[in-house]
Amino acid sequence: MLITNKIKEEPVTAEARRGAEDLVEMSSSAKTDSKSQASIPPYMKAISGSLGGVVEACCLQPIDVIKTRLQLDRGGAYKGIAHCGSTVVRTEGVRALWKGLTPFATHLTLKYTLRMGSNAMFQNVFKDSETGKVSNHGRLLSGFGAGVLEALAIVTPFEVVKIRLQQQKGLSPELFKYKGPIHCARTIVREESILGLWSGAAPTVMRNGTNQAVMFTAKNSFDVLLWNKHEGDGQALQPWQSMISGFLAGTAGPFCTGPFDVVKTRLMAQTRDGEGGLKYKGMVHAIRTIYAEEGLVALWRGLLPRLMRIPPGQAIMWAVADQVTGLYEKRYLLNAPL
Repeated sequence: MLITNKIKEEPVTAEARRGAEDLVEMSSSAKTDSKSQASIPPYMKAISGSLGGVVEACCLQPIDVIKTRLQLDRGGAYKGIAHCGSTVVRTEGVRALWKGLTPFATHLTLKYTLRMGSNAMFQNVFKDSETGKVSNHGRLLSGFGAGVLEALAIVTPFEVVKIRLQQQKGLSPELFKYKGPIHCARTIVREESILGLWSGAAPTVMRNGTNQAVMFTAKNSFDVLLWNKHEGDGQALQPWQSMISGFLAGTAGPFCTGPFDVVKTRLMAQTRDGEGGLKYKGMVHAIRTIYAEEGLVALWRGLLPRLMRIPPGQAIMWAVADQVTGLYEKRYLLNAPL
């Protein structure tokens, strides 16, 4: 009888084990599917970026004006950041530090909208279909693609107008060649054709593509390393945490892309001479000319104000953007109370 009972019990035990294994597998599969579905839609990323761009523009415009003046200073009129800022205020007034704010704020808002939205779309393409995760390789490519797209669609024409406005010096607006953003754009199109608004497109593409590839990858890495924050986990970072991650993520780009930024500024600022010629014929020619005439260090001119503007700018932008996406995660991804 004992032997018979043991024989009858074995098939039942085996079936129970198989059933338990199936339940575990189904449970893990459901968790994986849930994680893969817990992603913030691109349109929400775009909205968060646009709000961050407005705040960043208003806070950091003076630093951008000083950076542009230093990069265009071939005669050594400015002795440094503080001297440049004080000279602008003394000779042109405090409002001069916010010259070009309208195109700068509009450009930042549109740029971050496109950058954050397109990066999210590219990441969806590179996302693993089983786990829903994006590799660092995928983040680099997504960031580079977003940077190239924003450079061609938004950054180049807006920065051409902004730089032309910022390089105008003096206290008498009636003597300025460009009376405002719209007048500036119209004048450029009339005198230089529509392509004049895309002067310096090549170095802008290289600068923005490299910047965003590094920035998005670094931001995600710092969020994970410092705060154990993963997208879709329902955890909303505190603003100060987002600022630290954003600041650190924004430091590498300026060192890598300094020459591209200087060349971009020179190409965008130049106008045709009396004979219709241009000093710089393109990105490579500009790099060679600046190196030959001003030395290697000139290719990183304006690096310090860039470091004063970009990392703090990323800190401000991510502090706003992460709060927006964090609220979305809590309310719509995990149905958690706000």
